[in-house]
Amino acid sequence: MAVADRRANPIVTDGDADPLVRTYLEKRANLVRFFAARCGSPAAAEDLAQELYLKLAARPAGPEADNPTALIYRIALNLMLDRARGDARAAARDADWRAAHRTAVAGEEVAEDAPADEAVASRQRLRQLVVAVAGLPPQMKRAFTLHKLDGLSHAETAQVMGISVKSVEKHISAALKALTGRLAR
Repeated sequence: MAVADRRANPIVTDGDADPLVRTYLEKRANLVRFFAARCGSPAAAEDLAQELYLKLAARPAGPEADNPTALIYRIALNLMLDRARGDARAAARDADWRAAHRTAVAGEEVAEDAPADEAVASRQRLRQLVVAVAGLPPQMKRAFTLHKLDGLSHAETAQVMGISVKSVEKHISAALKALTGRLAR
């Protein structure tokens, strides 16, 4: 086989007896053009032509077709339709996932993640808050932590600490005042 023939027909087998495979090999260049014209992509056309060959070569031997060319083009069309359906399913699945995991404002997707500079600034403010809370007097720190961080009510905090609700309110108020002063600097 000449080099030019191999480029036009890169799949070479050793004397395939199957008439469909033989017809495919003769019509391969036309099949690639057929696929390319319908799917608009030379790469997709080559993929489909290869998939068609694999399908034909793997099928069990059966009765000989009356019109092997027509049968090959029918199988080719079915392959294209299967691929289009699969692509449509994948696109729908991706769109459903995006709809479930993204926020849209006025039809435009909006990233829910904070920009990197805001995330860094938030981490710095959190570190400053942790340092400021650690610097509070022990009773004030405990009251603040139990109420604001652990989510206990004033009465529950008073019970845990063994002090009055009024004392808890004073500790928390003083803690908020001290923290605001430290973090405002």
